[in-house]
Amino acid sequence: MLRLSIGRWVFVIAAATAVAGLAEVWLRPSAPFLITPLFVSAVALVFAFRVHLRDEARQRKHQQQLQQSSALQLATIEALALAIDARDRSSQSQLGREQRHSGALARAFGMSKDDVEGVRTAALLHDIGKLAVPDHILTKPGPLTEEERSKVRVHSPMGAAIIADVPFPSPVASLVLSHHERWDGTGYPAGLRGSDIPLGARILAVVDYLASITSDRASNQAMPVNEAIDLLWSEAGKAFDPAVVARYVELLPALQAETDDDRRPAGMALPDVAEGSERAPFALRDSAAALDHIGVANQELHGLYEVAQAMGTSLGVAGSMTVIASKLNSLVPFSTCALFLHDAANGVARCRFATGVGEKAFTGLFGRDGVGLVGTAIAGRECVISRDPGADFDPARPGLGETGLQSALICPLVMKSAAIGALALYHTTPGYYTEDHRRLAIRVSDQISAVINNALVFEQTREDSVTDPLTGLPNTRFLYSHVGRELARAARLNSSMAVLLLDLDNLKPINDTFGHHAGNLALCAVASVLRGAIRPYDICVRCGGDEFIVLLSDCEVDQAEAKRLELQKAVEAMPFSVGDLLRVRLSISVGAAVFPIDGETYDALLEVADSRMYRDKAERKHGFALRAQEPA
Repeated sequence: MLRLSIGRWVFVIAAATAVAGLAEVWLRPSAPFLITPLFVSAVALVFAFRVHLRDEARQRKHQQQLQQSSALQLATIEALALAIDARDRSSQSQLGREQRHSGALARAFGMSKDDVEGVRTAALLHDIGKLAVPDHILTKPGPLTEEERSKVRVHSPMGAAIIADVPFPSPVASLVLSHHERWDGTGYPAGLRGSDIPLGARILAVVDYLASITSDRASNQAMPVNEAIDLLWSEAGKAFDPAVVARYVELLPALQAETDDDRRPAGMALPDVAEGSERAPFALRDSAAALDHIGVANQELHGLYEVAQAMGTSLGVAGSMTVIASKLNSLVPFSTCALFLHDAANGVARCRFATGVGEKAFTGLFGRDGVGLVGTAIAGRECVISRDPGADFDPARPGLGETGLQSALICPLVMKSAAIGALALYHTTPGYYTEDHRRLAIRVSDQISAVINNALVFEQTREDSVTDPLTGLPNTRFLYSHVGRELARAARLNSSMAVLLLDLDNLKPINDTFGHHAGNLALCAVASVLRGAIRPYDICVRCGGDEFIVLLSDCEVDQAEAKRLELQKAVEAMPFSVGDLLRVRLSISVGAAVFPIDGETYDALLEVADSRMYRDKAERKHGFALRAQEPA
């Protein structure tokens, strides 16, 4: 139906009247009364023309307002989509690229203009349903559990439900709903197969997949484009429509060559702000920076999740710190990370662990409470930022002056109001650490404190479980775990190993005469002599009572015999007194067995050593008796 505005109708009628009046004047020039209709017609024509111009101006203004409103709506959709996308990305958003590629691919398949715009809009909004997915799942590194995957799968129907009532020119909700359907029918949410999946959704699936595997995300690192295309081809006919894959790969070189800015989808420029209107606190041109802030916040959450996940995976202090440092570096970067453990009894903190630049120079480093950065942080229970980490370093200490560390962040580790140590982070960049770094360090310090405290308890418990509480020597529990490894090593290297069984000869008389306290002192004295007489990599074990076992690696028969006599002489030469005046002479009987000559198992070697020890004890008693009978 022909539609004309009121102004146009008036203009048409007035123009017709004027033409009729002119015709009448031309046909009957002698009729002066016709001048009046002609005049009226001319006036009407002028009036109608003015009405027409005013109506046209109103229509243009209305159309402009509609265009601005549409542009604002599209810009709002874009901003929402980019903000959602920023939550689960580690690199620059690829939504702009996805929108252009999807639109180009839709045009290549001959879709109508409205349908192409629908695909482009769906490319922006396909992940809007992730608003319903918990952040800890979106930011989880590595594979998801089945329960977590089921949570992620709700984002397709949820996204479709969110935009279902938006009056887009073409269906968008159906594309959002189906963009995770698979060509082979194993996708979700409806398990559609082949051409039952809307073409726009098939296009979105291919483009979104390539974008996801070529960008850094919590679940994967960016893949080179060539490798990504090979992977895309491998999924053709399985996850994706082969025709769509083929056409996309064909178009991809030209699409990648485009110079459009990926940070803003093409054709989505924001409308101009009217002059004199109030501007937002953050200018619209700074939206990319705002998205970066969202991305940084997401990375912070990701980093905190990784640190929390890593904690407790190792039981010892060194193992725990190795894991924590590897995850902490992405949250609070450092050139060197060190752990200082606090010794409250002596008022010092000693470096127990260090990794990074100049880590060897930190070995044995310590600081006193209230002195230096570490001492100040521990004494004040406050996180310290410094531009001069050298305040903790002894300039004369080898290696420390060469580390090049220029800034420090020291965070005390507190457990139940007691400082157990400090986490020290150093960087080679001057003034590197900020208040944000301090905030993050404080946030993770409680968890790190608990982990380190548990590791210390574990190490102490483990130490107690394999240590003789009286002498401080390893006990038989340690012996059983150690001797198996030593025998296996000797067999593998075709070497020898000696087992020496030692017995303190006169422990019972000392206990009976002077009491068990004196006997315990004698055992400790003998243990100290034995420990000092063997190599650092050999072990001496107290078996209980008055017996000790010494394991000597790479020890031949003659060397074992020499060590047996050396240990006996060392014990006999040791001064030992009971009380202030009475000196008691201590002695030991020793039997030696050598692998593999005397046996190939620990039990066999111990049996031989035990027999030889008792024989040595008997010979020594007989020798003492003979010497006692000799005349003076």
